[in-house]
This record gives sequence, C-alpha cells and structure tokens, in this order.
Amino acid sequence: MSAYPLPKYSFLVKWNDKQIGFTEVSGLNFEIEAIEYRVGDSPEHASTKMPGRPKYGNLTMKRGTFANQTDYYDWMNEIQLNEAPRQDITISLLDASGNPAVTWKAMGAFPVKIEPTDFKSDANEVAIESIELAIEKLEIVK
Repeated sequence: MSAYPLPKYSFLVKWNDKQIGFTEVSGLNFEIEAIEYRVGDSPEHASTKMPGRPKYGNLTMKRGTFANQTDYYDWMNEIQLNEAPRQDITISLLDASGNPAVTWKAMGAFPVKIEPTDFKSDANEVAIESIELAIEKLEIVK
C-alpha cells in the first residue's frame, strides 16, 4: 500500500472500447434514498428509516473541441422519445505507473446535455466542450 493517496490528474476514459481523452470528469456519485415508515399504533413518534432505491448523479465530461468531431451531437440526434441508444463507459484513476488503480463503470449512459465552448475574443485558452450523461447504474470494478 502506498503512503500517499492517488493524484486525480491521471485518468483514462473508455467509451465503446475506445480510449477518449477528456480534461475533466465529474459526477461519479451515488446515494441511497432513505424510506421513512411508521406503523400507526407505534408508541414512538418518530419514523423508522430504511434503505431505499439507489440514485445516481449525471456524469459531466469535458474535452477539447476539434474540427469535424461531432460524435456528441450525432449521439444526441439519435435520441427519440423513450428510445436513447445507451452505452457503457469506464473511468479509471491511474497509479504512478499508468495502470488502473480504481475503475468505475457507468452503465446505460445517454446524453442529456451538450455544451459547446464559450467564446471570448481576448482569451488565450483551449476551446472546451462538455457532455452531460444520465446513467442507470454506477459500480466500482474489482
């Protein structure tokens, strides 16, 4: 075991078994909704809480804008009412040797928002676009 935690700047994203370079990935979170329940004749006035359904956040992924690269928009245009082509995405945090140390798998992902770069005439930065994905499930690969 290493004496130091892993740095967050070295990561790998695989989308449809293709490696894609992103500058930022966020939203790898999930929570369990609490269900409150109270029997009507309970002497306690408080509810009992028990675990309910899992809830997954949306992934936001950012990358540089390249000429003639429209895969985000092509995927978004395939979406019809209640029919979204879904994909699995793996995100790996890499160790100092470049090997996956922790890997998350986002399953059933489909785009819900695309945001192209903003424009600024006096800026000296790379154009960055982002895609927000809804996911059905998130798990850590062991």
